[in-house]
Amino acid sequence: MTATAIHEAVRRAYGVLETGEPLPKEVALELADLGGEEVMDLVSLANKVRNRYASPAGESLHTCSILNAKSGVCGENCRFCAQSLHNGAEVEQYKLLSNEEALAAAGEVYRQGVRRFGIVTSGYGYRTANPEFLRIISMIDRLRQEYPGLQVCASLGMLGEEPAKMLAGHHVAHYNINIQVAPARYGELIADSHSVEARMETVRRLNRHGIPVCCGGILGVGESMRDRIDFLYALQELDIAVIPLNVLVPIDGTPLEGTATLPVTDILKTFAICRLAHPRTIIKFAAGRETVMKDFQGLLMLAGANGFLTGGYLTTRGRDMEDDRRFMRQLEHFSAVTAP
Repeated sequence: MTATAIHEAVRRAYGVLETGEPLPKEVALELADLGGEEVMDLVSLANKVRNRYASPAGESLHTCSILNAKSGVCGENCRFCAQSLHNGAEVEQYKLLSNEEALAAAGEVYRQGVRRFGIVTSGYGYRTANPEFLRIISMIDRLRQEYPGLQVCASLGMLGEEPAKMLAGHHVAHYNINIQVAPARYGELIADSHSVEARMETVRRLNRHGIPVCCGGILGVGESMRDRIDFLYALQELDIAVIPLNVLVPIDGTPLEGTATLPVTDILKTFAICRLAHPRTIIKFAAGRETVMKDFQGLLMLAGANGFLTGGYLTTRGRDMEDDRRFMRQLEHFSAVTAP
């Protein structure tokens, strides 16, 4: 790409800041080829778009915490996941936690000031409202009753019509289900024990029942920059409320163990282009923020993201909530002094 073409691509991208309309895909493909200092120009633009169009009401950052409520023994063959029975990772296995265990875990983050708490279970999901699913419904009700103002979210895999309808009736705040990568490459890069279409249909079903959906993916599983653009624009077709972006944490015993970390510039470009493609959507930095990005996590948060996962993840460690509170105050100050 010539210097003139790069300049033109960045100039065209500034239209998002002026209008709040999503970046055309053809411009995103040009931006994917940026290098050197032009990447920082793109990051600066993404941060300005975030500040102007995507600040959550009443707060500057969207934070949440999750509970691994049912671990391991999953029959799906997702290549990155420690909980799959097809992989050889060492992971703690247990059945669905009791309501009391979930209440105790939620209480810890509630006292830390976090008001979004997600219940996550391993496995394909719930085609029907079976007894285990009804226990989860009971857990959601108890959490909402015990902790006023707590937004209870769920990530339970793929859903049939009845479970989706019940979650809406019990006021789930958000439902997370990721498409992970560009749909055309899902079977190759993620799993072939189920289809990406089953995930996308779950998103559509949840939307029909009025449940805001948190749907994103994972970077660094063998995809190209073109694949990442295809992934980001596939999300445009699904009416997503929150986009979580994960950076692969390679886990021993999975097919992706030993995978090299993506260059920081590639991750920066992906976050920034995601913001321009989704100017008004919450973009949340999830796994890999501390363990992979390390010294660069603040820069990633200034590349268009306006939320993050705090505390532990499912099978990998997270970051201390007190450290994250200090981190958040620093980010809020930076956004305040740089807002357009």
